[in-house]
Amino acid sequence: MYDELQQLDELSRRKFIQYSAKALLGVGLASVGQTPLWASQMVRKPTAKNIIYIYLSGGMSHIDTFDPKPGWQDQGPVETIATNVSGIRVSEYLPSLAKRMDKLAIIRSMYSNQGAHEQGNYFMHTSYEKRGTIKHPGIGAWLNSMSGKTNSTLPGNVRIGGSNNAIGGAGFLDSKYEPLHLGNPEEGLPHIKRHPSVDEIEMQERMELARMMDLTFHQKYPSKKVRAYSDVYEEAIKLMTSKDLEAFDLSKEPPLTHKLYGDSRFGKSCILARRLIEHGVRCVEVTHGGWDTHNDNHDNVAQLTNPMDVGVSALLDDLHYRGLLDETLVVIGTEFGRTPELNSNNGRNHHPTAFTCVLAGGGIKGGQVYGATDERGHSITENGVTVPNFNATIAYALGLPLDKIVYSPSGRPFQVADKGQPIKALF
Repeated sequence: MYDELQQLDELSRRKFIQYSAKALLGVGLASVGQTPLWASQMVRKPTAKNIIYIYLSGGMSHIDTFDPKPGWQDQGPVETIATNVSGIRVSEYLPSLAKRMDKLAIIRSMYSNQGAHEQGNYFMHTSYEKRGTIKHPGIGAWLNSMSGKTNSTLPGNVRIGGSNNAIGGAGFLDSKYEPLHLGNPEEGLPHIKRHPSVDEIEMQERMELARMMDLTFHQKYPSKKVRAYSDVYEEAIKLMTSKDLEAFDLSKEPPLTHKLYGDSRFGKSCILARRLIEHGVRCVEVTHGGWDTHNDNHDNVAQLTNPMDVGVSALLDDLHYRGLLDETLVVIGTEFGRTPELNSNNGRNHHPTAFTCVLAGGGIKGGQVYGATDERGHSITENGVTVPNFNATIAYALGLPLDKIVYSPSGRPFQVADKGQPIKALF
């Protein structure tokens, strides 16, 4: 059986463990994999313990949000407004964030060499170009594998919204670092309760039987891959019996909180992100999709920015009020920007040459703009920032060892942000 397991591809192994877990426990579980080798500890004191990554999937238009260009012929109807920091202006679509500019560091000089969605998303999440022969880890997997979880009964890495495709997942790291995906924040954690036909006593009996069978099997086949299949059951039991499961329950929040975050799925996702961070989850990614505005750019951006503006503003206030903002890095990222010129459908096309990302909390010095683009927002004129440098800045805040080599199971060397260097001026 060991030889047969060795011959299974990754997808087959995942299906095997998921099927086995459902049969034994009545719940669905993720697979686990193989742990690579690295030879380092944390090399510096982090400025942030946790990260909430707001990912604007599709490619946010920088000139309609954080890098407006008044006077440009294709700027459209959007006006600029003052912020609470003198000299910094943003789009009128961001009135709430404008009042919190003192907490934000806007990077207006991002650029990428990837102009397609799948490749751009992969690059932003991993710092590496997408290859068919390997999957690279995302920041949540790096964080939990290198510095560990803070809550032993909850997952250390959660993704809210978007698809369940593992871009920026565990990659070649142990599959236990794969993010737990939640599609709808208001539905809580699915498949976590015992099946009604299985009571507590029967559950314990099943687990004891599984442990007895596993013990003999592990003694005969002492493989990390094989052992990982049983370890996932133990992690599942911890989660099922965790006193912190209420972290996933938004009904525990008062009506005022829901009102402040806004009545949108994105707003609810931001509430859930804060609750998870509060209960010890290290990394939470919230996906807000729809930013691929090839058609009717101005109308679509106006609709997209409202929940983002309200939700992120409430999140920053909430984290600050609870004393969590200083230890939580909040990231607003996207795979590329949009063209300054409008197309024939009044939309903007992909533009990796220049775009904007935002950082807040977690040791970041707010009230600043880093980098600049020209009068159209087409080209970078000052302090260009590569995707690996952006991710290195995130990793630097989290105290991860940027210069350490991590080996994949095939023996290939990798680093957290490839060869990226952090932007220390942001701290």
